[in-house]
Parts: sequence; C-alpha cells; structure tokens
Amino acid sequence: MSDTQSGTEYLFAYGTLQPGRTPEEVADLVRRFESVGKGTVGGTLYDLGSYPGAVLDDTSPHRISGTVFSLPASDDVLSRLDHYEGFDPQAPKASLFIRRLHPVKLDGGVTLRCWIYEYNGALDRARIIESGEFCK
Repeated sequence: MSDTQSGTEYLFAYGTLQPGRTPEEVADLVRRFESVGKGTVGGTLYDLGSYPGAVLDDTSPHRISGTVFSLPASDDVLSRLDHYEGFDPQAPKASLFIRRLHPVKLDGGVTLRCWIYEYNGALDRARIIESGEFCK
C-alpha cells in the first residue's frame, strides 16, 4: 500500500534483501531502494537454510526485525521482487512466498503499511530464529 501523502510504496525486508546480504541477481534493483529505518512485525522467523521465512501473526509474542525501504517509482520493481521471491500473483497458493501489505512498526514508533514477503512453504524441518533477526 502507498503512503497516502506521498504515494510512496514501502518494503519490509527481513532476509536477503537487507543491506549487505543482497545477491547479485537483484543487487542493481536493491541499490535503488532508500532506507527508511529499522522496524518490526509480529510473527515468527524461520531458518530455511540460506534464507529465512517469516510467518506473520500480530498476536505472536515473537517479533521479526528488518529494514523498511521506500521503493523507487518504477513499473518493474514489484515484478522483479516477485520473481526473486518466488511469488506468482496469478497462483499465490503455489508460490514459495506471498507478497502482502502489512503494518510495520518503525523503531521511532511510526507505523507504515509495507509490502512483506511471507513464507508459504512447509515448516516441518525449519528452526525458529528466536532473536527474530536473520544473521547469515
């Protein structure tokens, strides 16, 4: 969702899209993002090996930490992110991650509605990341 005053769209990144962790395949895109600050959402973060997966739950005692970015105004930003994250808007139930809008609380107390990629796969072998921060 957009910030109603500026028309800006935001992304909450909690894994490989965070600064210093971006893979080469999307590095050119992520360099165009502008950091708004650190933030958290309610839910559980899982270790899926080389990347994490978030399962959102506002009632959870767990918090997931990440970075909020403002996205550049470009027609291909979300489609490129969707491709990277394995999200097919035409088949969300079959997607590895689902892109959804969710409120994110910034460290300063402001809440922004941000795009978040929520994990949509099996969690039977995944370990919970108790700290809520992806550190690989």
